[in-house]
Amino acid sequence: MKPVKNLVFAALLVFSIALSAFAGDIDQPGAPKPEPPPRMTATTDETIPESDIDQETGDYLFFEVLTALLSMY
Repeated sequence: MKPVKNLVFAALLVFSIALSAFAGDIDQPGAPKPEPPPRMTATTDETIPESDIDQETGDYLFFEVLTALLSMY
């Protein structure tokens, strides 16, 4: 009877060790992909702040500078 008892005890020991070996084996997804670096673009979603000089003043200054440069020749 003692050999049967040792066999059952050995089988239970092997079964309990084998069962605990699979206890932590859980499928987990890998690490998430890193976000791509920001791109340098000419346009953004943000609104461009308006400048202090409006379009007509800019055109007037450009015309004056052009006139001054052409008058040198």
